[in-house]
Parts: sequence; C-alpha cells; structure tokens
Amino acid sequence: MESVRFYCDLGFEVLFQDSPQAPKYAAVRRDAVELHLQWADAGQWAHPVDRPAYRFLVGDVDVLYREFAGSGGIDAQPGLGSPWAVPADTPWGTREFHLRDPGHNSLQFYQAARRGD
Repeated sequence: MESVRFYCDLGFEVLFQDSPQAPKYAAVRRDAVELHLQWADAGQWAHPVDRPAYRFLVGDVDVLYREFAGSGGIDAQPGLGSPWAVPADTPWGTREFHLRDPGHNSLQFYQAARRGD
C-alpha cells in the first residue's frame, strides 16, 4: 500500500490493485507511463541492496522535480543519497534527478542536458 500511495503522490493514478487494503499487485499510470508493481518476499532477492533502476525520459526535469516536491511526494533536501537528488547536469550529457520508491527501487528522471543556460 505504501508504494501505491507513493506513486499517487507523484501524480500517478491507480489503474487496478488486487486488494484495496493490502495489494500484492497493482498498476499505476501517469501520462503514457504505466508501471506494474508486484510485491515479492525479501527472501527472493539474492542481494537486498540490488534493486532495479528505472529511467524515465521527460520533457523538463526541473518542472517535474518542483511538482514532485510541491506535492510532498518527495523530500526536497539536497545532498541526501544520490549526487543527483536534485536536478543537475551530469558528466554523461543529461540533466536528471534520482529518488527511491518505498521498495528502494531507483527512479531516474532525465532529459538531454541544456546547453548555454
């Protein structure tokens, strides 16, 4: 339930969930992005810190970051976790920010770096 709530705070809508009180499978959507969330027993992870990283190409990471922070969906404190916890240009030529969902999956929102700003 915590993950479903997290994605709803980021502006996703619930498409379905197998149980209203304690879902084990749910789908959420925002614009053209649809995510399916499936809960697994912790014992199924060989390396508990090895979680998936999802990269989302977006039009403007700064606008999206402000939206997420304004909704309370993320904690907008620079310097916590990733060096890209807030939008920044990367050495590999993108502008992006990273956060983790309640399942500790990495969510990376990026765009081509803007030149001349």
